[in-house]
Amino acid sequence: MYETLLAVQKEHVFTGATKAVAYRKQQLQKLKTMLQTYEKELLSALRADLNKQEPEARMVEMAFLHQEIDLALESIDEWVKPMKVKTPTSHTGSKSWVATEPYGSVLIISPWNYPIQLTFAPLIGALAAGNAAVLKPSELTPRTSSIMAAAVRATFPKELVTVVEGDAKTAETLLNLPFDSIFFTGSAAVGKIVLEKAAKHMTPCTLELGGKSPVIVDGEAKLKLAAKRIAWGKFLNAGQTCIAPDYALVDEDVYEPFLEQLKTQTYTLFSDKTKEGTYTQIVNDKHFERLRRYLDNGHIALGGQISPQARLISPTILTNVPWDAPIMQEEIFGPILPVFRYKTPAEAIQKVRSLPNPLALYVFSENERVQRLFTEQLSFGGGCINDTLMHAANPYLPFGGKGASGIGAYHGYESFRTFSHQKSLLKQSTTFDVPFRYKQGKIANTFIRNICK
Repeated sequence: MYETLLAVQKEHVFTGATKAVAYRKQQLQKLKTMLQTYEKELLSALRADLNKQEPEARMVEMAFLHQEIDLALESIDEWVKPMKVKTPTSHTGSKSWVATEPYGSVLIISPWNYPIQLTFAPLIGALAAGNAAVLKPSELTPRTSSIMAAAVRATFPKELVTVVEGDAKTAETLLNLPFDSIFFTGSAAVGKIVLEKAAKHMTPCTLELGGKSPVIVDGEAKLKLAAKRIAWGKFLNAGQTCIAPDYALVDEDVYEPFLEQLKTQTYTLFSDKTKEGTYTQIVNDKHFERLRRYLDNGHIALGGQISPQARLISPTILTNVPWDAPIMQEEIFGPILPVFRYKTPAEAIQKVRSLPNPLALYVFSENERVQRLFTEQLSFGGGCINDTLMHAANPYLPFGGKGASGIGAYHGYESFRTFSHQKSLLKQSTTFDVPFRYKQGKIANTFIRNICK
């Protein structure tokens, strides 16, 4: 069944219909209209799956997508233009350029934490680049997945965009097919499986993973503002954000006052939501139990309230956590923040380097030398100085990881590039012919040495 779907999509791209800029714009506009038409149903489904409230969902799911679509519609005429490049003197009479073409049919596998945004954001790039796409949303948010599938069916022909619902076995079946490109967002463990499957068909792969993203608070940081922005970035969506601060490293000179500010700001931002039952849920019982066990890994400085029936864990701050505790062995992906002290910047750098490259890094300091030290000496996908999360909301910045936190990038122009093959072309003049390349011996060698200087 899926083999036929893939063949139909590839054939549609082969017709050349998707390459027309007008066609691409039309599809992007249809996607925008679809999101507007089905917004209420999608937001309702998010609430049913994750208890995600409308104001938050509009901001982190819908608004981001409209911004991305608008940028693509405004920019696609420039993006598709062939890019002229220089030609060396050895190629006299010729000119060179780079053209883009769609890969063909692409597979987009999306996660459950931001199911709407992380399904349709890659699709924007795929459509802008002229591809057809198969979308495989997460089965852990079934109501949202169902509405997305219905919306896509009502908006696009299956030869251009279709949604395939199902569990991990469905995803594995799709990964066994020779798609022309694969885009996966999820855990590093599953990312390795995706990469292995893609290798069998030599399929280009973009992996958006995660990891333990640190936030570093320097002694010269504005502590109240830092605490507020860290609390917001960490506990938004119940910490189920791939770029959420995973742990905090705080200069020991300001550790105590920062901790007090962090507790105050966390309580101010989220206490009403937890009391009213409007705080985002943990996605399922398995993840809830995993997170519940982490509460024993240190001293609970704030929070720690749980409700298994509602799959609720209140925003929690942990102190006195051993560096080798279970909570530090994998990405937390929940509303728990361990806070550590550090004595020197070198110690903080060593601790971050002891873990795999994170997807994000956040530095809070008023000292530009300190800002440069941490952002230049540490490897990470992207990040912020004196803020959290907001780099991912800028469509002009590429978003992606490094090493264990991902391969490739997207957002804005990078999404177009991710789903486009860069085709190099050279056109040689036929009005004359340079004879040196046909000759052997001293004259040709002298010519080659001169042009290579």
